[in-house]
Amino acid sequence: MNSFKIILFTLSVALFLHCSPNPKSEETSAASKEKLLVALQKFNTAFQHGDIKTLDSMITDTYVHTNGTSQAIHKSIWLSYLKKRNARIANGELEVLHYEMGDLGFVHYTDFAIVTGRVLVTNRISQDTIENQYRVTHLWVIENGNWKRAGFHDGRIK
Repeated sequence: MNSFKIILFTLSVALFLHCSPNPKSEETSAASKEKLLVALQKFNTAFQHGDIKTLDSMITDTYVHTNGTSQAIHKSIWLSYLKKRNARIANGELEVLHYEMGDLGFVHYTDFAIVTGRVLVTNRISQDTIENQYRVTHLWVIENGNWKRAGFHDGRIK
């Protein structure tokens, strides 16, 4: 993604947050954050193990996924990527040895949250073991009482 798109995205998020309602009360916010943490763990476990059905149920219909290696993609294209990834897992070409999200940060609004963190991943591809770290930003929204991921961006930590 070029610098202009990053700036435009950042300004759009800032404008949205500025226009959003005030954060929830502390008590409601804590319960909602706990529910979001459970959703994050479920999502990350599903991604590690290639559980496409769970992932599909946990992203919005207008889901947007970006990273440093491609243009923004939407739900159907991301799910297609996951199917290809699963085929590599099934045939033994790819094995996810470790997948961990930590260093979490939260900005929580009434029905919207920004989650930042660092993902550590170790994969075995063919006979090679590859370790990577990524800085990530998730955009989560509440739909029908459940947290769903609406957007994602990652950048590799060198």
